[in-house]
Amino acid sequence: MMVQYKKNSLTLVGAISLGTGVMIGAAIFALLGQVAELSGALFPFIFLIGAIISGFSAYAYIKMSNAYPSAGGIAMYLKKAYGKGLITAYAALLMAFAMIINQSLVARTFGSYTMQLFDGNQNGFWIPLLGVLLLIVTFLINISGNKVVDKVSFVMAILKIGGIAIFAIGGLWVAGFSFSEAVPTAIPDDYSTISYLGALALAILAFAGFTTITNSGEEIVNPHKNVGRAIWISLIICTVVYLLVAFAVSVNLSVPKIIEAKDYSLAEASKPAFGKYGLWFTVGIAIIATVSSVLANIFAISRMTAMLTNIKLMPHKHFGMPGTLQQHMLVYTVVIAIVLTIFFDLSRIASLGAIFYLIMDIIVQWGVYKKLRKEIEAKGFILLTVIVLDVVVLGAFLWIKGSTDLALIAVAAISLLLIFFGEKWFLKTRKNIVNA
Repeated sequence: MMVQYKKNSLTLVGAISLGTGVMIGAAIFALLGQVAELSGALFPFIFLIGAIISGFSAYAYIKMSNAYPSAGGIAMYLKKAYGKGLITAYAALLMAFAMIINQSLVARTFGSYTMQLFDGNQNGFWIPLLGVLLLIVTFLINISGNKVVDKVSFVMAILKIGGIAIFAIGGLWVAGFSFSEAVPTAIPDDYSTISYLGALALAILAFAGFTTITNSGEEIVNPHKNVGRAIWISLIICTVVYLLVAFAVSVNLSVPKIIEAKDYSLAEASKPAFGKYGLWFTVGIAIIATVSSVLANIFAISRMTAMLTNIKLMPHKHFGMPGTLQQHMLVYTVVIAIVLTIFFDLSRIASLGAIFYLIMDIIVQWGVYKKLRKEIEAKGFILLTVIVLDVVVLGAFLWIKGSTDLALIAVAAISLLLIFFGEKWFLKTRKNIVNA
């Protein structure tokens, strides 16, 4: 069963909407409090450094997109670098699982913020239930087709970015646009260098959504130029929005308060600035942001996993379902995301996503450096710089989590091994069938 793609079915604006949709939903509402927990009062600057590192990382993806725009995106880039084998399949699956994990992260964030309109209970069954409902609704929108996704993503992007800008500017206005409380006069001694580097892992995850744009390459109008443009514009928009919101939160809430309310920090920050009505407004924007984030994420991952299946690097069974292969991939990814949403909390979901993404990015950057940099005219020192930064940040993050949540490290290690050996077994089985 082949995947059905429609060329020129996504505009540049639609691609930007998808990219910002994934990033803003994940970072501002799900990760801001967790970054603050590891970096204290310097958390706005951690987001800025994360943006710079992500900009360097985006260089390889833009170069590859300009040369080889594809509806498979990262999967096809890996195939170009490593061939049609285990490394390509493994790294692509890491990206796929990182994106599925991101869906769960945002889905639970949707539940956490929605509950602020009621009793604010963060321990009941309502948060995972609301997250599951969100995943089901966005699945239904996705199977309606590209035009519907494009229009819904655009409208939600406008509402979300506009609403967050109002929140940020309003919060700064209430504080008299004074950054004195938000900018420490000295670097605090409460946090180690490793802790700041660990915070960077989550900040980089906040920008990882730009990679979803590459997965729609063949469907974007004038892809050789517009994929790269969409990536850069999305990164710039999100950097501005993140910094505005981070400073607005930091001037309205103390760091201990931000950490205490890390799963719904923006809602908490709106109370001293705007009161009850501000809370409703912020939660409303959070709902729009998380819906658009999951919508864009599901859209992108279904295309990448369908491409992996098409090139025989990923198993597929339709279980009697009607529709295209891409629609089947929608079902599988949403089901996995639902399971994660039910059984994992926000902190562990975010940590797993950061680990998977950074490992995948290292593999991509090395493949481009080793095999393709001359072909696509990429500068080797930029690619090597990204690899070094990724390794340092990942090492620091694993060290922190290893000392505070060993169970998470165990889950991550087991998952990485299962994906690797499961894919190795599948490729060996497929080869035996072909040779039989």
